[in-house]
Amino acid sequence: MSFVNYEQKDFVGVITIDREKALNALNPEVLADLEAVVDAIDADKTRCVVITGAGQKAFVAGADIGAMSTMTPDEGRAFSAKGNAVFRKIEKLPMPVIAAVNGFALGGGCELSLSCDIRIAADNAVFGQPEAGLGITPGFGGTQRLARTIGVGKAKEMIYAARNIKAEEALRVGLVNAVYPAEQMLEEAMKLAERIAGNAPIAVRQCKKAINMGLQMDIDSAVAFEPELFAACCGTADQKNAMTAFCEKRKHEPFINR
Repeated sequence: MSFVNYEQKDFVGVITIDREKALNALNPEVLADLEAVVDAIDADKTRCVVITGAGQKAFVAGADIGAMSTMTPDEGRAFSAKGNAVFRKIEKLPMPVIAAVNGFALGGGCELSLSCDIRIAADNAVFGQPEAGLGITPGFGGTQRLARTIGVGKAKEMIYAARNIKAEEALRVGLVNAVYPAEQMLEEAMKLAERIAGNAPIAVRQCKKAINMGLQMDIDSAVAFEPELFAACCGTADQKNAMTAFCEKRKHEPFINR
């Protein structure tokens, strides 16, 4: 892919947005490449995914303003719909996805990070939805996922005022899970990915499904749904392996995703 690279590191897939000279800004070509990479992930071999940006300055600095500046309403609608569709595919991947945010995560970059399960930030990371200052709205899910992640009031402040926040404030408001020195951030994100990949894949995926689907339900429906996912883990080879080892006070064998 010309703008998106993929590398498989054992059970962890690493996606890198590689348009460094443009601060990894998203345009239709980048979105198409990203979608193709996401569609090609081997779910049998991949237990966690890490998404990051090329270089040291930006995760994704936003959507390409030059590309958007001449869009008609119909073209704008199609561009927004495409970004939303790609980010929704990322959100719906069966395995957890970690955003390793190595710099600017503005506009579409912030929205890309929000489509991931977990965000790990470098200490130079900056998050924001600057669209209102450019005459548009966030178009790739920012008006929806930001409020669900950090609360309505703070999300409205950031979006209405086009206000950026630095990594430490992002940590304080719950937008990111952890902040590390820039030179250590990707390594720490990979450590977390490897830890996730070391757990029973079927169980981890059912946990993701339970959380994400439960958040869209009322609490009574959600707790009624949870036993079905619990039951799906019972009787698997990985469950029997881990629980037998626990009862026998020994280390379990590596999980086999069965």
